[in-house]
Amino acid sequence: MKKALLYKKLKDNKVTCLACNNYCEIALNNYGICGVRKNIDGELYLLVYGKAVAVNIDPIEKKPLFHFLPGSAAFSLGTIGCNFKCKFCQNWDISQRVIEEDYGENWLPERIVKFCKEKDIPIIAYTYNEPTIWTEYALDTMKLAHQEGIRNVWVSNGFMSNETLDAIIPYLDAINVDLKSFSPGFYRDIASGAIEPVKKNIRKIWEKGVWEEVTTLVIPGKNDSDKELEKIAEFLVKISPDLPWHISAFYPAYKMLDVPPTPQETLIKAYHIGKKAGLKYVYTGNIPNSRYESTYCPKCGKKIIERWGIGLIENKIKKGHCPYCGAEIAGRWEK
Repeated sequence: MKKALLYKKLKDNKVTCLACNNYCEIALNNYGICGVRKNIDGELYLLVYGKAVAVNIDPIEKKPLFHFLPGSAAFSLGTIGCNFKCKFCQNWDISQRVIEEDYGENWLPERIVKFCKEKDIPIIAYTYNEPTIWTEYALDTMKLAHQEGIRNVWVSNGFMSNETLDAIIPYLDAINVDLKSFSPGFYRDIASGAIEPVKKNIRKIWEKGVWEEVTTLVIPGKNDSDKELEKIAEFLVKISPDLPWHISAFYPAYKMLDVPPTPQETLIKAYHIGKKAGLKYVYTGNIPNSRYESTYCPKCGKKIIERWGIGLIENKIKKGHCPYCGAEIAGRWEK
């Protein structure tokens, strides 16, 4: 537990949390929506500081980040809690878990960075649950990692506040943001969130020069119409044709066990919608298919990175350029 950085004191021992766009007003002895930020004696505390419930070494492709140091290992960690309540959450067992005293393993920032240095792991990924709700824990780790030349990447729902985004951007090397739908109703009724802050943050992150990729989990009957997928693709291409879009298959989980898995044909349809809109890099996910998971040069069309699932098979890119025609390939390729 540690006193939070991002909050504002109010009258009557209340506080406003500044971590995400919920901007929770929290009364004494109460929690924010995320369940891990608590008002104690009129001060806001982060209850999961240094407490990781999930720690793994993953390929960076699992985030998914396909244009950021391909084939690299990422020390990945998460806590409990979330500022959304997605009915389809695949990590609901930690994201929707109620806080318990000392729940999780002790992984303080110093230990994380020391471990990565000793094991020669070049990336730390803040993932599994929403890192925005544990920004102070993430930020302290990011600062230490930055000093040691270790890269920081987030996997996020994109609902962070301006205060959080401004705090992390100097230390953030890459991020994958979920754009769950292009419908305010979907965000309200299925995710218990709002879309406009997410759209604003996707644009801001790209404009700040942080490497960014976007993922949409395509759920049958919920966000899989041609019209909605076209709107997402059009939104992303207006930000940049270089912004990669991952279209992932849904599998029944949590409170949406009655919804069938996403057919591969739907993902392939979405892939072509993205390409038609003008996006240079579109990928399918959660159903292995090398054809739609590999990277092709947008100029000459030749395959320059081959993947199967989250496995890297071959990377032919040379110093950020296509080896066949010399075209520049958007991303961060040099360690």
